[in-house]
Amino acid sequence: MLSTEHRAIVTATVPILEQGGEALTRHFYQILFADFPQVKPFFNQAHQHSGEQQRALANGILMYARNIERLEALGPLATSIVNKHVALQIQAEHYPMVGASLLKAIREVLGAEVASDAVLEAWGAAYGQLADILIGAEGKAYQEAAAAKGGWHGARPFIVADKRVESDEITTFVLRPADGQAVMDFTPGQYLGVRLMVDGQEQRRQYSLSAAPNGQTYQISVKREAGGKVSGFLHEQVQAGDTVDLFPPSGAFTLAAGSRPIVLISGGVGITPTLAMLEQALHSGREIRFIHAARHGGVHAFRAQIDALAERHPQLKRHYIYAEQRDGQPAADAVGLLGKEQLGDWLPASRDVDAYFLGPLPFMQAVKRSLRELGVPDGQTYYEFFGPAKALD
Repeated sequence: MLSTEHRAIVTATVPILEQGGEALTRHFYQILFADFPQVKPFFNQAHQHSGEQQRALANGILMYARNIERLEALGPLATSIVNKHVALQIQAEHYPMVGASLLKAIREVLGAEVASDAVLEAWGAAYGQLADILIGAEGKAYQEAAAAKGGWHGARPFIVADKRVESDEITTFVLRPADGQAVMDFTPGQYLGVRLMVDGQEQRRQYSLSAAPNGQTYQISVKREAGGKVSGFLHEQVQAGDTVDLFPPSGAFTLAAGSRPIVLISGGVGITPTLAMLEQALHSGREIRFIHAARHGGVHAFRAQIDALAERHPQLKRHYIYAEQRDGQPAADAVGLLGKEQLGDWLPASRDVDAYFLGPLPFMQAVKRSLRELGVPDGQTYYEFFGPAKALD
């Protein structure tokens, strides 16, 4: 149980985490994978090599320590963690492995003088409290998915019903359940967990659902990342008729109810969840601005689909910007990077909108800053990360 004394000790460690949190989490992952190799499939090793996972965990630990007295402030972060854990099927038995590795890393990195028995006891209690919160929320989500019409628990085999190239980098996979039964509904903006065997090793990834729910199939659209083990395998090896395992849909990046105009802003493969969100929004009758940024026309996926929707639905206005305009490719509405001035020209005259954006981290940082400077309230801006959760500010 987390006592008042435990809270005080955890709070007192905040300055240490601010200075050396990333070194601590880097060592933590080394211990975790060495002592408990069975958890490796849950982690994208590319994020390990780049340091993204370590930075994200350090930020999460720091936020938890800062808010140990008011855990309600962790709401968005906790919700994001729960949804990603559910998509990957993290189970209660995995938490003790993480806890043991974290305490071991604290002792080894900070040393016995700083990481005393009292400090380890306090952090053990704090971690136990957080684990109980997450386990409870994830368990409820698993039960709801299993009880839903067309729902299931754990992995379910799906057959690749169709595979089609959308751009120089993005390929779509239409997935039909192998048992021929219905699939559970989802909210546009959510994602699926995918389990594959790549070179004899289990790998798990999350991919946004790129088409509206239909009760029969799911659709994901995957960008081939440079050096990406799983994305490369999907593009090169997985073909129509092959089988992959899926975990039920999850995620909180969904449209909020209301009547305000909707602005969907995406960069690169960030377009994928906005496709299903756009289909949903079109049924609402609300004004919609669809803004997409790409490096050039060759990597711009789904342009024809969006153009066709804009022709049929007067409330939809779409705008494209390319970093460079190449000969022989469709023209963009603007060339360069999406900045405040261009974004301001494409937003509705009233800044009382609901804005949703996602894409590469620098793109999202720029969009968030521009929206704020243009007068869009922070409480009406929503975003999602593909990899480890990060702070945009």
